[in-house]
Parts: sequence; C-alpha cells; structure tokens
Amino acid sequence: MAKVAKPLDYQTIHEIFTRFRAAEAEPKGELHHTNAYTLVVAVALSAQATDAGVNKATADLFKVADTPQKMLDLGEEGLTRHIKTIGLFRQKAKNVIKLSQILVDEYGGEVPSSRAALQSLPGVGRKTANVVLNMWWGQPAQAVDTHIFRVGNRTRIAPGKDVDVVERAVEDNVPAEFQLHAHHWLILHGRYVCVARKPKCPACLIRDLCPFEDKTPEPALK
Repeated sequence: MAKVAKPLDYQTIHEIFTRFRAAEAEPKGELHHTNAYTLVVAVALSAQATDAGVNKATADLFKVADTPQKMLDLGEEGLTRHIKTIGLFRQKAKNVIKLSQILVDEYGGEVPSSRAALQSLPGVGRKTANVVLNMWWGQPAQAVDTHIFRVGNRTRIAPGKDVDVVERAVEDNVPAEFQLHAHHWLILHGRYVCVARKPKCPACLIRDLCPFEDKTPEPALK
C-alpha cells in the first residue's frame, strides 16, 4: 500500500481557503432542489451520474412530486419515466419510493436532520447524508466524492487512502472558519480546475501552494 503523504501545514491550508473564499464567498451546490425532500432525492439520484443530468431529469419531476406523499402518488413506474436517463434508474426509483414511504410513515413526511436517521433511508449513504446536512441545515459536514478525494490528496489539504480518511482529514485540517463551505470549495475546484486528466494548473489560484508534482505546464509560447 502506498504511503499517504503528510498534510500541508496550518498556515498554507489557511491561505488556500482564504483564496477560495475571496474568489467565491458563498459557494453553492449545483443540484437543483426546492426543499429538504427534493434535495435528498436529487443527491440520491446523483450517484454515478452528473449533476447536470440529474437536474435535467428532475426539472419536471419536482413539479409534480416535491413531497414524499406526492412521490408515492406518482408511483414507481411514474418516477421511472422521469429518471430513465439517469444511470441505475430502476434501483434508484425503488429506493426513492421506499425512502418516501418511510418518511411518511415514520417522520410525518418531513426529512430528519440527523446523520443516523438520514443514513437509515434506502439509497442514502454517508455522503448523501452529509450533503443534505450541509446544504439544507447548514452543518459543517464534509461529503467526500471523487473530486474531493482527488483534490484532498493532490493538494495534501486532506490526504487519505479512502473517502472516510479524507473526510476526517478535512474536518481535522481545515480551519473552523472555512468548515461550512469547505465541501463546496473543494468539489467545485475538483470539478472545474483540478480535473482528473490534465488538470488546469496554469489557471489554478492555489498553484504556488500546491505540492502536486505532475502539474500541467504552462502552454509554450509561439
């Protein structure tokens, strides 16, 4: 097993997030939603799918089913017709119907605000729960996806061998003043700048602070 690198020092991490905040003080998630329930559904549908793809599928869905009861009234087949362009749509439809039934039966149609309760819902893992806790209830929960895992290790802000270790590293290493938005700053940086192949290092606002050895070079002058 490859040895996990040592994280950056406090001052460097503080400077990195100071720059992120200066560039975008209030970063937002890109999944469209209108309430806590539609956020849960959108995040559950986004597994192995793009936010853009999910937003396209839910644009009409959430007009007719923005509560657990309305989703149950729509039914599994009705839901499937809306989300058939999304990967794993049949299993996701089953999970959404099941979680909607649980919300109606056990929570009065409301989405619970605890991680344990959220994770008890079908199709809702720790990452989904953390996204909902962060985006809807403003908790400094860190949802680690492939983008954050990549950025955390490349920059050494939060190095780790798996997503759980990286999640704890973000919580441990990022100063408290940046915890609320850390998840969005990192995911957006990974989605648009620190991409998997040929990262956009020349345009990166933290390039001089990043220890990643295989930086994409500046384009050659003609």
